[in-house]
Amino acid sequence: MKTGGESPGNFIRKIVQEDLASNRTGGRVVTRFPPEPNGYLHIGHAKAICIDFGIAREFGGKCHLRMDDTNPSKESMEYVEAICRDVKWLGWDWGEDLYFAADYFERMYDVAVDLIRRGKAYVCELSQGEWKEYRGVPTRPGKESPYRNRPIEESLDLFKRMRAGEFPDGSLCLRAKIDMSSPNIHLRDPVLYRIMRARHYRTGDKWCIYPTYDFAHPLEDVFEGVTHSLCTLEFEVHRPLYDWVVEQVNPPIRPMQHEFARLNLSYTVMSKRMLQELVQGGYVKGWDDPRLPTIAGLRRRGCTAAAIRDFAERVGVTKYESLTDIALLEHCMRDDLNKRASRAMAVLRPLKLVIDNYPENAEETFEALNNPEDPSAGARPVPFSRELYIERDDFRENPPPKYHRLAPGREVRLRYAVYVTCTSIIKDADSGEIVEIHANYDPASRGGGTPDGRKVKGTIHWVSARHAVRAEFRLYDRLFMVEEPARAAGEDGDFKKFLNPRSLEVVEGWVEPSLASVPPGSHYQFERLGYFCADSDSAPGRPVFNRTVTLKDTWAKIERSQPD
Repeated sequence: MKTGGESPGNFIRKIVQEDLASNRTGGRVVTRFPPEPNGYLHIGHAKAICIDFGIAREFGGKCHLRMDDTNPSKESMEYVEAICRDVKWLGWDWGEDLYFAADYFERMYDVAVDLIRRGKAYVCELSQGEWKEYRGVPTRPGKESPYRNRPIEESLDLFKRMRAGEFPDGSLCLRAKIDMSSPNIHLRDPVLYRIMRARHYRTGDKWCIYPTYDFAHPLEDVFEGVTHSLCTLEFEVHRPLYDWVVEQVNPPIRPMQHEFARLNLSYTVMSKRMLQELVQGGYVKGWDDPRLPTIAGLRRRGCTAAAIRDFAERVGVTKYESLTDIALLEHCMRDDLNKRASRAMAVLRPLKLVIDNYPENAEETFEALNNPEDPSAGARPVPFSRELYIERDDFRENPPPKYHRLAPGREVRLRYAVYVTCTSIIKDADSGEIVEIHANYDPASRGGGTPDGRKVKGTIHWVSARHAVRAEFRLYDRLFMVEEPARAAGEDGDFKKFLNPRSLEVVEGWVEPSLASVPPGSHYQFERLGYFCADSDSAPGRPVFNRTVTLKDTWAKIERSQPD
């Protein structure tokens, strides 16, 4: 979030300004980012993080990081640690304000008991199926539970025994007594507590009843003194219940819920359930698979925190649901990496080039810029010898029109080095595949020019075969073949049938020797190929690079002959 000016459509900023002007919050701004620790965070969460922490920073307030851990059957410390790691990596700091819903369970229980005593809640024995039937549908009123008017003392006794573990899971629940005729179905005596025997990663087996999210979340905001509870639009229909719960405890400064549009990104899925299905089903290699929209996956792919923050700012804060083209995220990646990534030369699909008139045992070095966008990055020496590797695509025996790279009889520039002219080719006797190219170089062309001033149209990159280091390249592309896989799945819900079979291609190639032992997370622009990041699988002398993003959008080049 920017700290000055005004982001397009950021209505939340205006709300906060008005609250401060009216002194509704006593001059305080406290927000919170409250993920459920039941999976890894994704790029949609990153947008929410930037809003929650950004608003707090802009107005001199603070933002809490809170784990909404009220469903122990799906939560774990692995997810808690991943969430903390991702938020910190994005550049945000919660200071001492890390909270857990589980730490409030006793206080929440006391609030529930108070609601029963005041006739605002009751223990219900309807089964889940009966409860849904009694609740009805938005177009007609619901039907009151036969247990709705049971004596207060009876509900208090049953609720106490629920906590003590006397009843089976799902046999009883605590419901709020609100309005069974409300057009908002969430106000039709919603469930506040359910029986669930599941070990909690934080409280162990202390509890066998757990509060529902709709009951716990507003109480957490009250307990922590949150002033602005910012969430996505799907919680808009829950707001009347949020306000009802807050009203029951009547804090001196009430938190107010405000909703904004969630991020929907093309060619991927943004549901934790779907992401978990991909991970657990082995369709991807863990939560940090670089094809996933998870923050961990984007980080491993080579996307920077600055690029994600820039992306969140560009998307803006609105009340309208829309689909954001993943090309915008890729543009933010390129824009950021162009400034920070060191340049290097790599050959992914090698073809040997032999310079016949270069001395066989000779070698020399040429100076190559590390980053033309950053003069302070300096230059590095690149070794040169008689035998080189070039990209297979940089040679054509029968070049098409407007092809300016190497071909029989054609002269090109070797990046940073010399001019070479192809003199002959060698093919495999059986397959007819070109296996080697021979050329002559012009000794007067060292440094990129010649005394006669002649120009060449083509420049290609290379690595010295004698000095090259073998490397693995993982070429990632979009995970799905359609823009909205979840929507395209239709009634059967099988979004996986739209997975892109070419979302990952692994190739073996060569890099210049300066990259033999780069630390994981190092960013490079491999000249003319794209932006790459050293993977955590790298080992000394055997680097592994993930393609972060191409130099240009190449999606249009993918065949459109995919099945509908």
